[in-house]
Amino acid sequence: MTDPRPRFDYTKAVADFSLEVPEDFNFAFDVLSKQATQNDKTALISIDRSGRHIENFSYSDLDRASGHFANALLALGVGKGETVLVVLPRIPEWYHVLFGCAKMGAVAMPGTNLLTANDLEYRINRASAKVAVVSEAHADAVDAIKAKCPSLEHLIIVRGARRDWHSFETICAQASDHIDRSMVPATSRDDLLLIYFTSGTTAMPKMVGRDHAYSLAHEITKNYWQDLRRDDVHWTLTDTGWAKAAWGLLYPQILAGCAMVLYDGEGFDLEMHLRIIKEHKVTTFCAPPTIYRLMAQADLSKADFSSLRHCFGAGEPLNPEAMRVWKTATGCDIYDGYGQTETINIVANFPGMDIRPGSMGRPCPGFEVDIIDDEGQVLADGEIGHIAIRITDPYPPGLFKGYYRDAKKTAEVFRNGWYYSGDTATRDKDGYIWFVGRSDDIISSSGYRISPFEVESALVEHPSVVESAVVAKPDPIRGEIVKAYVVLANNYQASHALAVEIQDFVKQHSAPYKYPREIEFKTSLP
Repeated sequence: MTDPRPRFDYTKAVADFSLEVPEDFNFAFDVLSKQATQNDKTALISIDRSGRHIENFSYSDLDRASGHFANALLALGVGKGETVLVVLPRIPEWYHVLFGCAKMGAVAMPGTNLLTANDLEYRINRASAKVAVVSEAHADAVDAIKAKCPSLEHLIIVRGARRDWHSFETICAQASDHIDRSMVPATSRDDLLLIYFTSGTTAMPKMVGRDHAYSLAHEITKNYWQDLRRDDVHWTLTDTGWAKAAWGLLYPQILAGCAMVLYDGEGFDLEMHLRIIKEHKVTTFCAPPTIYRLMAQADLSKADFSSLRHCFGAGEPLNPEAMRVWKTATGCDIYDGYGQTETINIVANFPGMDIRPGSMGRPCPGFEVDIIDDEGQVLADGEIGHIAIRITDPYPPGLFKGYYRDAKKTAEVFRNGWYYSGDTATRDKDGYIWFVGRSDDIISSSGYRISPFEVESALVEHPSVVESAVVAKPDPIRGEIVKAYVVLANNYQASHALAVEIQDFVKQHSAPYKYPREIEFKTSLP
């Protein structure tokens, strides 16, 4: 099937690009509230885990609910610039909290639902979080560590009740839904909006601060990669704690005014996913390459993909065979894209542009992305080098300004007039970029970025482990898996049972997706 969209004129798009961010820009007021008053329609199609309970929420519903939460925070004494930890599943309240924080000036700190008590303690203390907003699933973990978190003053539980906690529903019901700029301190485009944590190689996760301008910069993500329209029903598969959620569940979609599927399921259920696409007439779909690879192994001949018009993926390279199978089953190409927690979408295959299977595409308008050496010199076509963004005037849209409270790491990635992404690639003669790998040891497994240091830190806490080394092992489905080499204490013997015990221990002491899927016992490490 030939793509009916007009061919993408890359040269014209780059020449015509312009994005002005108002000095006092605030996404919750300037975009969400505007959609609510001028283009009100379905914003969320919320589907519970069973797939049987479905609720639709309009843009005005989100606007009012976020007003309730903003006023609730003000009533608790939370002020502009104070940090709010947010760990919630894919439920509408996640939007209420994030946009409520934005309206009154607090900084939301989303966390994945896989975080453990140790993870939460580290994040709360690193960011000096004043408030924690979690569901019942994480309340025990917060209670276990709250005494070790001196900045934490308010605990808010969503869809639950707990001693010494505020009920989200109660405090919101007691607060007005009306809030406007005259009622709160002014926010500027440079003020912090979000804090994400991103894995490092030789240290614990770094804090990535995203300002209010970041949210509007996702116009680039929306226009050039996702091709979103107001009448779309969009579905991105992601946890609410990842920056990918900002790409796929928040800013581009609300800028477009489309509807979003919010399915609160666990894991990958092929039958359920196909049913949702069919029954809710999903038109634009984004999944990590792991999911496309799993779908490519299934029988898709009886699936109904008639509503789909545009599909895309990101997080790791996508193999050509999965792209071929998907195109045969759906009639849609998969448009790969690239970016990081520190950026918006910066490289993509654009609708109407020739796709070169395996390539990330070409730099998005608004960015000078190139392949450079350690000294900042642009490399010749075909040479492996760092993927980097040139620091221009005006500043590259959606690029972060530095790691929060970490000047040393900031200086490492901003040098020679470039931002060094930490990834390596090549560029072909037509400007397409081809991913090679990390320039450090970050492991990319099923779209998750995993720090070997974090896994090794969890491993050595087990009483049997004297020493450990964690590496990436190629895997046909997940891209890479975590493999651990372990040296045991003298009174322990290597066994399958011990390997399983150590794996379970890591799952409990760090986010479960980080556990080593393979453990090899060694007498010593080099």
